[in-house]
Amino acid sequence: MYFSHARTTAYVSSVLSLLSSPSASPSSPSPLETGTIDAFLIPDFVSLLPTLAAISAAPPPANTLLVGAQDCCAHDAGAHTGEVSPAVLREVGCALVEVGHAERRRLYGETDAVVAEKARAVVRNGMWPLVCVGEQRAPGEDGEDGVQRAAEEVLAQVTAVLEGLDAKAEVVLAYEPVWAIGAAQPASAEHVRGVVRRLRESEVVRGRRGRTRIVYGGAAGPGLWERLGGEVDGLFLGRFAHEPEQFVKLLYEVGGMGGGG
Repeated sequence: MYFSHARTTAYVSSVLSLLSSPSASPSSPSPLETGTIDAFLIPDFVSLLPTLAAISAAPPPANTLLVGAQDCCAHDAGAHTGEVSPAVLREVGCALVEVGHAERRRLYGETDAVVAEKARAVVRNGMWPLVCVGEQRAPGEDGEDGVQRAAEEVLAQVTAVLEGLDAKAEVVLAYEPVWAIGAAQPASAEHVRGVVRRLRESEVVRGRRGRTRIVYGGAAGPGLWERLGGEVDGLFLGRFAHEPEQFVKLLYEVGGMGGGG
């Protein structure tokens, strides 16, 4: 809820214009054009349809941007006034749905069981669940033990979701330490790499047949992607990507294409 509808419309228009411009990165093709990354926008519910329409009408490669929703109901239809059906989200063209964000857990008491049920609904309707996970407590002075403790807490959240999903379903795990949200100091790259490595090595992730990508959803900044050292599969950005130019520049960086525009 940082953007008004007008600002969302202007933002999407700017992003599409930058991605469609041949001067965005004169020395290299767009990472969307080469298919090296999946890039997505997740606007508020009111702005979903206009965003989908704008992307659909854009020239290539801008029209390959994916669109997701910030949440959904665990049920496809029925007496659930005020909720949004995952079946309807799929019907209008959403490719993914974010579930279990720390704010949903904090504001509305969403448990791991609720998040798991929503993830199943997303998969049932042919979309990717983008499952938000993260530990509550900041690491102390215990170094490696802090990473291990965080990994155990996060792995419990991941297990609650993955154990109930079709093993062939594609899933994106968005890791963000809850203690670092809005904090003066973000989680260190070493901490993020350590937790993600343990998630990736866990049986519940390794044993899946479906693709399981792990992205980092914490505070970003210049050089973050390089500091994460290839340990994560992508970035899940909030306020850092509120400027269209910054978002497009990061697409080139993550896509391995250098600077971008």
